[in-house]
Amino acid sequence: MEQSQVKAVPPARIRYRLTPLQCALSMLPGIIIVASQVLFRLDGGPSGLYLLSELLVWCVLPIASRLFGVTLTPSAALVHNLRRRTIPWSSVQAIQIESLFGSRTVVIYEAGGRRTRLRAPITAPLNWDRSFEEKFHTIGRWWLDHRGPDWVPVPPPGAWWSGPPVSKANPYAPPA
Repeated sequence: MEQSQVKAVPPARIRYRLTPLQCALSMLPGIIIVASQVLFRLDGGPSGLYLLSELLVWCVLPIASRLFGVTLTPSAALVHNLRRRTIPWSSVQAIQIESLFGSRTVVIYEAGGRRTRLRAPITAPLNWDRSFEEKFHTIGRWWLDHRGPDWVPVPPPGAWWSGPPVSKANPYAPPA
């Protein structure tokens, strides 16, 4: 019996969003605030339509944050935030992990000096993502595979003061 071996075809797109646990944990403070406001109003506090607005702000927005993230395509990274941005792979200079207030996020550095912090993937002590490192390496590998043969590193913008001497190495290269 002869077996046919099918070549593994890489996906045309990869989408990263917040994990369901991260979305649920982001709703927890809102649920506590809304519950305390309901108890306050039942106890004789001022009433009104404030509860509806609080419910929208604290419960609907975290659900909508599930839409945030990044989509990797062969030509660009589509960053889904409040506005969708398209970052062509040919203009990306580096992809690194940065820490901010205990959370670790993926940051895309562009040739023009702009840096874009992705909302997903993200990991933090209370918002843990087990596959964060794997997602970071997938984004980096996707960039390396799709940036094109004409890609060249762009030197970083110069400082307006006479700073330390600039080395000949690629400034956007990940640390060794």
